Amino acid sequence: MEPRGSRFRVSSSVREEREERGRPVRSRKKQPLPANATGARPMVAIVGRPNVGKSTIFNRLARQRIAIVEDVAGVTRDRHYADATSLGRDYVLIDTGGFDPDSDDPMKSGINTHVKLALQECDLVLCVFDGSVDPVPADREAVRLLRDAGKPVIFVANKADSQARAIDSTVYYELGVEQIFPISGLHGRGFGDLEEEIAQQLPDKEGTTIDLDVPRIAIVGRPNAGKSSLVNRLTGEERQLVDSRPGTTVDSIDTLLERNGHRMVLIDTAGVRRKAKVDPRGVEALSVYHAIRAMERSDLVVLMIDAHEGVGEQDAKIAGLAVDRGNALVIGLNKADLMSAEEQKDVRRRTREILSFAPWAPIVTLSAKTGRGVKALVDTVAKATEEHRKRVTTSEVNRFFEEVLDRHPPPTQKGRAVRLYYVTQAEIAPPTFVVVTNYPDYVHFSYQRYVVNAIRERFGFDGTPVRVRYRAKRKKPRE
Repeated sequence: MEPRGSRFRVSSSVREEREERGRPVRSRKKQPLPANATGARPMVAIVGRPNVGKSTIFNRLARQRIAIVEDVAGVTRDRHYADATSLGRDYVLIDTGGFDPDSDDPMKSGINTHVKLALQECDLVLCVFDGSVDPVPADREAVRLLRDAGKPVIFVANKADSQARAIDSTVYYELGVEQIFPISGLHGRGFGDLEEEIAQQLPDKEGTTIDLDVPRIAIVGRPNAGKSSLVNRLTGEERQLVDSRPGTTVDSIDTLLERNGHRMVLIDTAGVRRKAKVDPRGVEALSVYHAIRAMERSDLVVLMIDAHEGVGEQDAKIAGLAVDRGNALVIGLNKADLMSAEEQKDVRRRTREILSFAPWAPIVTLSAKTGRGVKALVDTVAKATEEHRKRVTTSEVNRFFEEVLDRHPPPTQKGRAVRLYYVTQAEIAPPTFVVVTNYPDYVHFSYQRYVVNAIRERFGFDGTPVRVRYRAKRKKPRE
């Protein structure tokens, strides 16, 4: 007799899924990555003169409202970033400010620098024109700039809200471009063809892969938190330039390390400052870009915090970026030698409060200058990396879930009795579990949080985010 309620049911329709136990666990780190310089996801920059609708296109491609959209030129002053997908191809989308090479406004001069910095790093460019008007000198200059950059470009005529507007936008062929995609960022017209072209133009995935045997550790944080000093302490030599002034490190630098029986690649990055403090005309904007990209190609992030200054809002944003990308996370409170035991205890408490969204991230107090706590940090990083890649067998996790459901079955939602049939670990790095249920959309968020906490209580996974996805049971095909 079949158990009632929310208990697991081992029915014939589920046995086929149970036979999948012998398949190896997939890992996003094992997948071949785009063959660009860093091995991270490819970058796509949106450029064009002011008020042509770049931010509207950015929001639609990112499938969320991120960039501010107003019918006023110059609203976007810095770059926005978002993870996007087109026809199954993942990439990072960059929205830039309006490019106006003839302006004498210092702010617009900074925007032009931002555009050029984005072009240095991106793998593909969307050049946006205003399809409702004829080309202007700024459009011609943008085309010239892109030709000099030598990047693959997709030319887009926005505001083509009708067939007549789409025909009118062909006037942009006089700029010497090979193909124009007429679209409407406001209404979504023509976006199917645009996303297909993006997927085709992205770099080939075959080529660069990341060696799973050597974990990659990105050391990130605000300027002058001691990131380069830590690398020098770990390697035992002056690999990185160290200066008391913030901003010494500009690019991300990789260093192979073997210490305490652990082997890893350290990626030292530039300090990530608040946008208001980033000089748009200097190299620091590019440094922030490198730091974000370093997270993209890393297994684990060490968030270095100046314990004497304390944790701040920007530290929380950096940690959030790491969690969103599925990185393992270790928090290093540096310069602890300048603090008393009571002060260290207080800063740990404060750090837990501000980074409450990642209570699983271990905290290590250390001093990169004296070496105190550095060994503990290395051991913690190695352990978190191991947990990041840990696999739990399907039989073990199902036995555990039966116990969980006995203690606390999922609540009925809107008159629907939610049943959880089967669970398996689908991926590692980060650990990702898939639960087969009859109503995926009716599993309450509080119960989802309870499941994640129960998994951590039984299996650990300290230092790494844990993801649990719910999907509907496949219908058995009719014979």
